Amino acid sequence: MKKILVVDDDKAHLRMLKTLMTDWGYEIHEADDGTTAVARVREKSFDMVLTDMKMVHMSGMEALQQIKAYNPSLPVIIMTAYSSVQTAVNALKIGAYDYLTKPLDFDKLKLTIERAFESLYLKTENQTLKIRLRETSLNHDIIGNSPAIKALLDTIQMVAPTDANVLVVGESGTGKELVSAAIHENSPRKDQPFVRINCAAITETLLESELFGHEKGSFTGADKARKGKFLLADKGSILLDEIGEMSLAMQAKLLRVIQEKEITPVGSDRNIRTDVRVIASTNRDLKIMAEEGKFRHDLYYRLNVVSIEIPPLRKRKEDIPSLALYFLELFSKKNKRDIKGFSPDAMDAMIRYDWEGNVRELMNCVERGVVLARSDYIGTEDLSFVPAVKVEDRREPDEPGSLSRIEEKAILSTLESSQGNKSETARKLGITRKTLLKKLKQYGKI
Repeated sequence: MKKILVVDDDKAHLRMLKTLMTDWGYEIHEADDGTTAVARVREKSFDMVLTDMKMVHMSGMEALQQIKAYNPSLPVIIMTAYSSVQTAVNALKIGAYDYLTKPLDFDKLKLTIERAFESLYLKTENQTLKIRLRETSLNHDIIGNSPAIKALLDTIQMVAPTDANVLVVGESGTGKELVSAAIHENSPRKDQPFVRINCAAITETLLESELFGHEKGSFTGADKARKGKFLLADKGSILLDEIGEMSLAMQAKLLRVIQEKEITPVGSDRNIRTDVRVIASTNRDLKIMAEEGKFRHDLYYRLNVVSIEIPPLRKRKEDIPSLALYFLELFSKKNKRDIKGFSPDAMDAMIRYDWEGNVRELMNCVERGVVLARSDYIGTEDLSFVPAVKVEDRREPDEPGSLSRIEEKAILSTLESSQGNKSETARKLGITRKTLLKKLKQYGKI
C-alpha cells in the first residue's frame, strides 16, 4: 500500500483528505506544519507528500525545498487557496510534481496522484539533479553539493596552482584518486604526465624498481633497462597511493628523492634529476604510525605540506542522491538499459544506509541495481544492501528474519558463488576485504 504524508494546518481539511484518500487505497500519515513534515520524511519512508502552501510554522514552499534536498525522488504535490502563476512556477522549479488550488477538485487530485506514481521521477528532473558540486572554473569529476564537498573543492582550488606536496587522507572508497587527479588537472603541470602507483599492490623488492627504474641485468629478469614512475612523471605529478603500506627502508629512499629531486635507478651509480610534484594518499593515520615508529617522521612532514581529508559518505548523506543519479546514467549507458530513476523507497533506503565502503560501494550498488532492475525504475528489491536498522525494526540478532541474519546469509551465499574467493566476494558486495574478513570472523567462518 502506497504511503502518503498529508500536510495541512487546517485540521478539518486534513481529516477530510485522510478519509477520502484512505478510501482510494492509500495509507495516510498526517502532519500539521512544514517543520513536522520535514522531520517525518527524515524519520520514515513515504511514497508521496501532499502539502498545503500556507502554514504557520513553515510554509509548504520551504518544506518542499527541504524535502527535495533530502530525497529528490519523493513526489511532492502542493495545494493552496492563494493561487498565483509565479508561485506555481516557483514550486515547479524547486521540484514539485504538481500544483493544485483549493477548494480541491477531488477527481483531479486522484488523477494527479495516480500520474505521479506512474512517472515517479521525470527525466528532466533527473538531469537537473545530476549536479557537479557547484558552478566553478575548477576542472574535476567530483560529485556532490554538501558543505563538506564545497570546502574540499575550495581547498583543491587553493592548493592546485602551487607546487606543494599534498597528502590526501580518507577511508577506502571515498575518492582519493579523484581528488588527486583534480589537483593535477588544475595545476600548471596539467599538460604533463599524471602517473599513479599503488604502493600496497607491489612487493617491496619490486617497488624500488617501479618507482626509480632499473638497469639491464640489475636483478634476475631485468633483461633491459626500464624507466621508473618518477622519470615517467617528470615535469608532471605522481600519486603514491596507499603510502602507509610502504616499508621503512623504501620510505628512506623516497625521502631522499623528495629532498634531492633526483633518483638512482636500481643497479646504477648515476643520479638523474627529476621535477615531480608528489601527491600521496592513504586510509591510515600517518601521524599515529610515525609516533609508533611505523612511518618516518621526516617523510611524513615532507608529504604533509598540505593535508586534504575526504569525509566518508555517511557524513555527507546529502550527496547520495546526486551521486546515485550520476552512476545511474553512467551504468544505464554502459549496460544499454533505459532506467529512468529510483523509486522514492529506493532513494530513501540509500540515504539512510551508512555505506561503509563509501562512494565505491554506492557505485557498485547502483550498477547492480541497473543490471537487475525489474522495471524502468530501480526499487528497493533491486538494491543489494542492508539498510540501517530503524528502532522499530530491531529484533534479537538470532531471530531467523533479523537483518543480521539476512546480511550473514547474503555474505555467505556470495562467498560460495565466488568459490571462496574473498577479494571477489568483497568486490561483488561493494565492501572492503577487511570488512568482509571481519564479518566472516563474526560468523565463525575463519
